[in-house]
Amino acid sequence: MLTCTKTYFDIPFAHRQYLHDGRCAFVHGHNWDISVTFACDRTDENGFVVDFGKLKFLKNWIDENLDHSCVFSKSDPLMRVLRDAAPEAWKIFVVDQCSCEGIARHLFGVFNDLVLRETSSRVRVVSVSVSEDKKNTARFVSPEAD
Repeated sequence: MLTCTKTYFDIPFAHRQYLHDGRCAFVHGHNWDISVTFACDRTDENGFVVDFGKLKFLKNWIDENLDHSCVFSKSDPLMRVLRDAAPEAWKIFVVDQCSCEGIARHLFGVFNDLVLRETSSRVRVVSVSVSEDKKNTARFVSPEAD
């Protein structure tokens, strides 16, 4: 298995850890970095695991869904209240759990599906790392990774 990694830097979005007993319970933002590690068993004709220049579909997905959004846990009781109070003020993205760990897990599923589709299943995602302000990082690794 060969791997390579692509990192998308400084993606601005917010989140709220509504169960947290400190300041993280408030809506707050970070500049996030997302690193995606790809794997394959056979390279393309150029010897690449994946051609970084052909990953615009991932950047587009990030721009459409995360850039300047607020990520909420689906169980957050204030998500609908906030959205309904001022729908024009929110670009909302919902995940099971909006911690770094939960976001990494969610993005792994989304990105792996996109990569498998775009590469006719030649390439797969083996991990996704998510960093808040370059200080705190969580990584989700595929259970099938070697």
